[in-house]
Amino acid sequence: MLINELSKRTGISAHTIRFYEKSGLIKGQRDASIKSNNYFHYDEETVEKLELVRDAKSIGFTISEIAQLMDAWYNNHLTITEKLSVLDEKLNSIEEKIKQLKEMKKMISQFKKDVVEDDC
Repeated sequence: MLINELSKRTGISAHTIRFYEKSGLIKGQRDASIKSNNYFHYDEETVEKLELVRDAKSIGFTISEIAQLMDAWYNNHLTITEKLSVLDEKLNSIEEKIKQLKEMKKMISQFKKDVVEDDC
């Protein structure tokens, strides 16, 4: 399939797909039998990879982290234990961010209270 169809299937813009391709997350193939254009063609595995990228980004993984995960997952570089460890690290990172956000919320609430009480 061409990039427009890939975009429709995944809900990811063609511009973003090109960015992911330049980042090494996916790879299109040129059809050697077609000499009239330089269009890239994408397969079902690319659809799966883009869905993984979309889902991973939605839960806070960076492009770099996603690249490492995809390499490990698709090339079987990690054991199940190692895969679980990577996911546990991300969970710990999220927990730390939640803790920081709660502290920020508490501070802002206190600032708001000070403003209402005309202490600042």
